[in-house]
Amino acid sequence: MSKRLYVGNISYSATADELRTHFANAGGVDAVDRLTERRTGRNRGFCFIEMESPQAAQNAVDRLNGVAFQERNLRVTLARPNDE
Repeated sequence: MSKRLYVGNISYSATADELRTHFANAGGVDAVDRLTERRTGRNRGFCFIEMESPQAAQNAVDRLNGVAFQERNLRVTLARPNDE
């Protein structure tokens, strides 16, 4: 099982630190990969989060999918490997 999450529908103003703090409630967070638009530097509305273990990743999906964060309901799923 993957320990990498896809997180969609995040606020454009959300910072990596805010996301790390929010997801730490579900387990340890190793990294937050917040993608930005090249032209504006603005968050693209989704990110990838690497949790400390596959169990922490599944816990994050179970606990945080559909939960409001900065007035938006997050879409949290296990990320697909690049070869799919």
